[in-house]
Amino acid sequence: MGTGLHDIDWAGLRHNRGSAEDLPGLLDRCAGPAAKDAGSAADELRDLLYHQGGWICSAAPAALPFVLRLAATPRVRSRVLLLELVATLAAEAGRVKERFLDPGWAPAWDRALPELTALLQDPEPEVRRAAAHALGVCGSPGELVLPALLHAWEAEHDAATRLELVLTLGRVVPRTPAGAYRAQALDLLRALVDDPDSQVRLAAVHASAATDPALPARRLDVVLDAVRHPSVGRWRRTSSVGTNVTGVLHWTSKLLPGPSPAFALGVLADHPDGEQRIAALAVAGGLLAGWRSPADALLPRLVARLDDPDAEVRFRAVELLACLGPAAAAHADDVAAVLTDGGVRATRLGEGVGEAALWALARMDDERCLPGLLGLLAGAPSGFATHPAHYPADFHHVVLPSLPEALSGFASHAELLVPAVCDRIGTLTDPHQGHRYGELLAGWGPAAESAVPRLLVLLEDERTWTAAARALAGIGAAGEAAGSLLRSRIGAGGPEDELAAWAYWRVGGDPGPALALLGREPERPPGLAELRQLADLGPHAAPFADRLAALAAGNHVWTRVEAAHALWATVGDTERSVAVLTAAVRELAAGRHQPAAVAAVRYLARIGPAARPAADLLRDIRDRDERMRSAGAWRAFTQDEDVRAAVRELLAAASF
Repeated sequence: MGTGLHDIDWAGLRHNRGSAEDLPGLLDRCAGPAAKDAGSAADELRDLLYHQGGWICSAAPAALPFVLRLAATPRVRSRVLLLELVATLAAEAGRVKERFLDPGWAPAWDRALPELTALLQDPEPEVRRAAAHALGVCGSPGELVLPALLHAWEAEHDAATRLELVLTLGRVVPRTPAGAYRAQALDLLRALVDDPDSQVRLAAVHASAATDPALPARRLDVVLDAVRHPSVGRWRRTSSVGTNVTGVLHWTSKLLPGPSPAFALGVLADHPDGEQRIAALAVAGGLLAGWRSPADALLPRLVARLDDPDAEVRFRAVELLACLGPAAAAHADDVAAVLTDGGVRATRLGEGVGEAALWALARMDDERCLPGLLGLLAGAPSGFATHPAHYPADFHHVVLPSLPEALSGFASHAELLVPAVCDRIGTLTDPHQGHRYGELLAGWGPAAESAVPRLLVLLEDERTWTAAARALAGIGAAGEAAGSLLRSRIGAGGPEDELAAWAYWRVGGDPGPALALLGREPERPPGLAELRQLADLGPHAAPFADRLAALAAGNHVWTRVEAAHALWATVGDTERSVAVLTAAVRELAAGRHQPAAVAAVRYLARIGPAARPAADLLRDIRDRDERMRSAGAWRAFTQDEDVRAAVRELLAAASF
């Protein structure tokens, strides 16, 4: 490692795991001859110095010169990994607040910058790319970086490295002071938009977008030609992009924000490469998950992909039609035509094209899905998710829901599905799965009343009684037999006591047991489920009013919303409840989806005309193009539908 490594008081420095006294040994391992161990050491070093970010530790500036020294040494096997660490730390230093930035970082970076720029001339193109990327994400001003970048561009012949240099020029040009070379760099970027190489043209569009945001739309021809060209695979070798065709299209789609379908339509045009067709559907999914208006333009292109030779393409097309659901109902016949499609995805679950079609028809409220759904309930092999899953809204995740989730909106055909759902509950060994099917029946409400006789049988079984109780509570009045069985379940202790007592009340029993259990720990704040039960008990729960009023003024939004609703339901405190619930829905009015705010809208609709101030806040949501969502995958679409349905209910209740 050379001079100085062991002269530093590493024990006095800190990294993400504590004392930095282990760093000299780790740096020595990074320089070792065994590529696997050197790579592992570099990964460990990244974990210690960066981990998940949020600060620049005191060990980072001390380690920086040694990391760069290793990266500049040809025999070191982990050079690129070490430069990736340098880039990560440099980018994080520009993001964190000053109090989280070690004061030694800035001078250490200034000293290291000449060594980093020198690596733009390294014999290895991978090293040159990694160095360029680090220069692109650091905060050093243009006047210190642009001369080296422009010189490197003139000398560079590696195709992937040229792309990296163009992107880096675009990132560095806006950084002030930019110096005398700024004009030269801008002229170069403008000229490269018409370069003979399609990927250089794409890089130039990306690089110029920060200073000319309208350029991607103006030169959409350049963008589409590049992303659909066979040479697009070159981006996989870059440091800053480093992804496949789908990733390049997703990255490029961000240049064209907003609801315009122009880019999506361009990439959805027929293409001989299956990976391109898959990537195009990913772009369409991202656009449709964010905006409602592109659906009309994109639907014909989605339908056209239903007979694609690639099963993954067909699956993704059907999945998007399912996500659109009611908005795609005019194409139900096209979806029904692929019910027998036996194609499956090359994924762990092996989701089938025909299964996606079942779900799509269920979303369209089309009864042609019933035979297939009944078969799945009977235990046919399935690619539907085994458990509910939630995905971020970063891009469109292509998944099927769990079967209970797929059935949840199909209440109009509940009577035909109820026997199969009850049979399913009776055969399940996983209680969590049983609860989900119980909640499915509960969600169908009175439409599932024909399930009551079967649920009474399940209520007597130790394995299934809790699922049956949940279902009966949602369905409502079930007669004396259910009440007697549920009453006998009260007193066993634990949360199942509360379930039995609440279900007993819901089917027509005495509210006393539920009230007693809800009030047995007056010092413990009730949870959200308990607050909902108090609201359900209505005036019977009036003695809880003071506690509810205090919770409605608390810090947790979900607790405030549920407590405010319960306060109205128990003692009719309309003024205070409406004020709390209206404050909660302001998030929606501002365009930010929050599940608690959606619940607040529904509660305000129950309150009626007194909720008019909230209705006035939200009336414009009906015509808003951007989807109201906080989740990704199919939930982006159902969340938006739920918000708009809740707002319609509120507007009707408030007499708009």
